[in-house]
Amino acid sequence: MSQAIFITRKPFSQLSHPREVIRQFTPNWFAATMGTGILSAVLTQLPFRMPGLLVVAEALWMLNIVLFLVFSFLYTARWVMFFDEARRVFGHSTVSMFFGTIPMGMATIINGLLTFGVSRWGAEAVHLAHLLWWLDVAMSVACGVLIPFMMFTRQAHSIDQMTAVWLLPVVAAEVAAASGGLLAPHLADSHSQFSVLITSYALWGFSVPVAFSILTILLLRMALHKLPHENMAASSWLALGPISTGAFGLMVLGADSPTIFAANGLSGVGDIASGLGLIGGIILWGVGVWWLLMALLITVRYLRNGIPFNLGWWGFTFPLGVFALTTLKLGAVLNLAFFSLFGTVLVASLTLLWLVIMRRTLIGAYKGELFVSPCIAGLKG
Repeated sequence: MSQAIFITRKPFSQLSHPREVIRQFTPNWFAATMGTGILSAVLTQLPFRMPGLLVVAEALWMLNIVLFLVFSFLYTARWVMFFDEARRVFGHSTVSMFFGTIPMGMATIINGLLTFGVSRWGAEAVHLAHLLWWLDVAMSVACGVLIPFMMFTRQAHSIDQMTAVWLLPVVAAEVAAASGGLLAPHLADSHSQFSVLITSYALWGFSVPVAFSILTILLLRMALHKLPHENMAASSWLALGPISTGAFGLMVLGADSPTIFAANGLSGVGDIASGLGLIGGIILWGVGVWWLLMALLITVRYLRNGIPFNLGWWGFTFPLGVFALTTLKLGAVLNLAFFSLFGTVLVASLTLLWLVIMRRTLIGAYKGELFVSPCIAGLKG
């Protein structure tokens, strides 16, 4: 029935005018690029090869580029056409957090350049990835500092209204750190490798401890004030993101360290970093298991009364995807079948989730009902 409506209705039938697509566009949409990008990434890391699997993964990466460019155009157009309304986002206690999804979405495209672009375009893909990575670093640092500063000075927050979306602006830096770990081995000279590696470790430190401090407050908030509203149901999964990304980042940076540190006269440091990366990754993966189980229980609780669909559903995808990526990485490094099997189950679950959420997003976008900016919800026109 919903498919028939999707086909027969005029586009944006729920909007007063097509330009409302631009006027109501928010950074929340970039969460879709995070979910699509992580699915593309995990499909390339499965411990087995299926015919056409890499083709599907590359197609998802290309789709992700298109989505990112379209969303960037729409959001830029909003600032140009509706500047006074667009700037209200900085005062909104929830929507402003989603600025962090922009650099995180870009990071998945950069990673895809290394996975798919190198075979197509060679060194040029690496050069482009290197350039985009530094841009991503700048955006991540800006989000990680400026959005919390807005929280402290301009926005109204309370513990009972807190959700895990507080993590989004902070976590962007550790996603950039993990991408730096993937980028460094592809660079031609040891100095560039060293610069990217050290910057990535600094980004990890910039993000992970702050994220864990937020998680500590979140535990207190959940104990005192119970679960958030059903509209924020997917936010229970966001806590899995920084834990898993932190683990994955430690492992990929540790894998790079022996060669890169040795080339810069610090061979002993590289060996230590490699060992710490693996042990730290395993420990953080264990913390992630706790949050995964908790998120599953919370989601089952929400499902009793139904979870209304919104763009927040994309919050299910990236945390689950990066946890799957970390699990598969552990399986490859430790050569333990459990991690490989568990990671494969997680990838299958992510694929099904992505299909469901993307379908509902396309229908909602076609109707126009997903184009709602809470920042201007009280305004007329």
